[in-house]
Amino acid sequence: MAHSHGPHHHHGSNTRAFALVTLINLAYTALEAGYGFYTNSLALLSDALHNLGDVLGLGLAWAAAVLARRPPSGRHTYGWRRATLLSPLANAILLMVFSGALGWEAIRRFSAPPAVPAMPVIVVASLGILVNLGAAWLVREGHAQDLNRRGAFLHLMADAAVSLAAVVAGLGMLALGWTWLDPAIALLIGVVIAVGTYGLLKDSFGAAMDAVPRSIDQAEVEAFLTAQPGVAALHHLHIWSLGAGEIALTTHLVRPDDEDHDAFIDATIDALNQRFGINHATLQIERGSACEHDRHDAAPHHSH
Repeated sequence: MAHSHGPHHHHGSNTRAFALVTLINLAYTALEAGYGFYTNSLALLSDALHNLGDVLGLGLAWAAAVLARRPPSGRHTYGWRRATLLSPLANAILLMVFSGALGWEAIRRFSAPPAVPAMPVIVVASLGILVNLGAAWLVREGHAQDLNRRGAFLHLMADAAVSLAAVVAGLGMLALGWTWLDPAIALLIGVVIAVGTYGLLKDSFGAAMDAVPRSIDQAEVEAFLTAQPGVAALHHLHIWSLGAGEIALTTHLVRPDDEDHDAFIDATIDALNQRFGINHATLQIERGSACEHDRHDAAPHHSH
């Protein structure tokens, strides 16, 4: 049996990016809450509360990036890389909860829309667009493959959308006096956030449950392995995510006893990494032929 670890990923840039984004959003949340209290604007206070929840979500992503840097130990032999899979799951749940709360508050306000001072909403929300888009730019790299970064990226883009909606509502209230715009746009944004978060929730839950990553077709990997020189049969194939950018594979391959297994393993592991991005493969060789393997599988198995 042999295994190979892919190249070590440097999480230092991840940690710095999450730290900077979290601190920037925390500062903006404090500013928005301060203006909300000063102007008695419920819209700004509600958005500040929403942003505070997002800061907590970003803090989870930051903590996950820090934990992922911890080396393996006797008890945690894979290290703490799985934290980057659990963090986006918590992030997705938080987003769903806040979108539900936002929608509920919007529906409640339709019956009696409160008077909201439009200009402070426009100014502070415009600043929120710049802050959130800038923060999203900091974590944009690799967000399509890294669930932890993807969760943070979606948080920030959702916040930018909320701020844009607040600007539109503020302009409508300022120009036309339409106070119903505030709850109407809030409800729309709540739905958009929930729909956009569903994919993250599904992917992060699958990763936490050791599902095959969506980017990999297990049948294609199995066909690739069985087509390799000398492979007579394959069984016990498992593929799962270890953490951000790390995919593991274990399998048993049946090959004739007179083959050069070491060279075969090295070449196959390298091919798995190059073709599928599987960078933590473990291959166990069972010596024999397909017929012998079939007879072995047909024999009754006894457990004690």
